[in-house]
Amino acid sequence: MTEQIAVSLGDRSYSVHVGRGLLGHAASLLAPFARRTVYVVTDRNVAAVHLKRLTSVLHDGGIEVRSAILDPGEGAKSFQGLERLTDLLLESGLERDSLIVAFGGGVIGDLAGFAAGVLKRGIAYAQIPTTLLAQVDSSVGGKTAINTRHGKNLVGLFHQPKIVIADTELLATLPRRELIAGYAEIAKYGALGDPDFFAWLESQEATLSAGEPAALVRAVAHSCRVKAGIVSHDEREAGDRALLNLGHTFGHALEAATLFSDRLLHGEAVAIGMALAFRLSALLGLSPAAATERLERHLRAMSLPVRISDIPGPRPDSDTLLFHMLHDKKSRDGHAVFVLVRGIGQAFVTEDVSIEAVRAVLAG
Repeated sequence: MTEQIAVSLGDRSYSVHVGRGLLGHAASLLAPFARRTVYVVTDRNVAAVHLKRLTSVLHDGGIEVRSAILDPGEGAKSFQGLERLTDLLLESGLERDSLIVAFGGGVIGDLAGFAAGVLKRGIAYAQIPTTLLAQVDSSVGGKTAINTRHGKNLVGLFHQPKIVIADTELLATLPRRELIAGYAEIAKYGALGDPDFFAWLESQEATLSAGEPAALVRAVAHSCRVKAGIVSHDEREAGDRALLNLGHTFGHALEAATLFSDRLLHGEAVAIGMALAFRLSALLGLSPAAATERLERHLRAMSLPVRISDIPGPRPDSDTLLFHMLHDKKSRDGHAVFVLVRGIGQAFVTEDVSIEAVRAVLAG
């Protein structure tokens, strides 16, 4: 089962291909955008498991591969990491009409996409995401960025890929914690605007938790379809695209407060962030408490954290979290921007939230 989803952006439109075994078709899928050589950006972990196969498939299709292998982890998304990657690519002979292939999770996609956007004033790139989180979120939509000491993704640009190839077979090699963390972004699509999809996810908890292939393809494809539709009519996050940040204002603050460490993966931060957004909505009288209970029950059933106290180690300080929320890239005029809800599938964006209410939720 393979699905092809269009991201409609005029002359920058592209397709998202979702299915099992797509890596074996990488040469034919990339051929329209590649010259004789492609430049694959990946990390050591992905390279050890998948790079040989991708290289072989591309070679068989007449495409030469030059690779840049980076250290794994969020630390690579920095000015130093960007400098190292651009040096590697330029030393490898990258030209303006070359194709960069981001082959990895969200860190690699963000970093390689950013490098593609700034090198020689813009080079084409493709996304082959290898994590669930990247397949359903960061690989689609053209957001690229690096982190700074001031927060997550504060330096970046919009640079759309030429194609996204989401091979769900690659997910079989993921550590279970990473697979489950990525699921938070799938749940987000139901929680923000698709109650029927959320209900389907609830009905498939056992199969999705076990990584059942058909259910996984359906969940990934539907998530990409929702995101593609939103991005197609709001590329630069002037309206509805902001809804995709459900859970992220809280989540990014939690990641920054835990120093982007393995204490808290991005998807885990989003899961806690969604729960906090639902609790804040209930506290403000905007959403029934039953919606919060339903969301938290489902996330816990999928082995995801829902409370700040679920994070191992010392509890992040509320003042530190508030500082990061107020300095988030989405903040306006010194006010944090929140995605709140009126129930499952009924999200909206607001700045009209008191600091006292946020503090109360953070203390819970």
